[in-house]
Amino acid sequence: MGLGKLLHDHARQGHAEGTINHPRAYDVLASIGFAGRRREVFTRLAALSGARPGDRALDVGCGTGYLTRVLAPLIGSAGRVVGVDPSPSMVEYARRRAPENCSYVVGEGQALDLPDRSFDVVVTSLAVHHMPEAERGAAVREMFRVLRPGGRLLVAEFRRPANRLLAGLLSLVGGAAHRHSPRDLLGELIPRAGFHVEGEGDLPPLLFYVRAVRPRA
Repeated sequence: MGLGKLLHDHARQGHAEGTINHPRAYDVLASIGFAGRRREVFTRLAALSGARPGDRALDVGCGTGYLTRVLAPLIGSAGRVVGVDPSPSMVEYARRRAPENCSYVVGEGQALDLPDRSFDVVVTSLAVHHMPEAERGAAVREMFRVLRPGGRLLVAEFRRPANRLLAGLLSLVGGAAHRHSPRDLLGELIPRAGFHVEGEGDLPPLLFYVRAVRPRA
């Protein structure tokens, strides 16, 4: 059993690997996995999202709220960051560390209890691989639904690092996240949901990202 499996409860309907319910352990393993560069990498993700002062941003599968807290200063006091995660313990952990312009709700990415066209930015990092393959399309369509026309989407997933030692470590802590390339994992989910893909790329040492926009017309 990979160490990552120890962070999960047993898989239940709607989750490929079960929800992660050990937030402190998750943050420790994430820090190790990013080789001390977690803040640097997520700061870059926040910049790639295009978040601006006054925006409303949504983080789907927010986990411990790490990316929401990085987004918060970009959006400022006039904006709002909302995190959604299926794990109550992760949401509670995120709430205790939240700046004033962040809030969190327990919920499923596949069925967001949020209004249509209510966000300027949607991000999701390291969450799609937790969803059953049959429900990933529904989750991306939900992201499309809650974005305003012209709104921006950023999806980030694991990629296998070139460093063999780091790849071996991640195979222990990441479980199924590293069995497929991120391009295979995401496939055509984003354009099929109606998004226009603007760019993609690698974000060393561990991530692959896709940037897209909801067309205005």
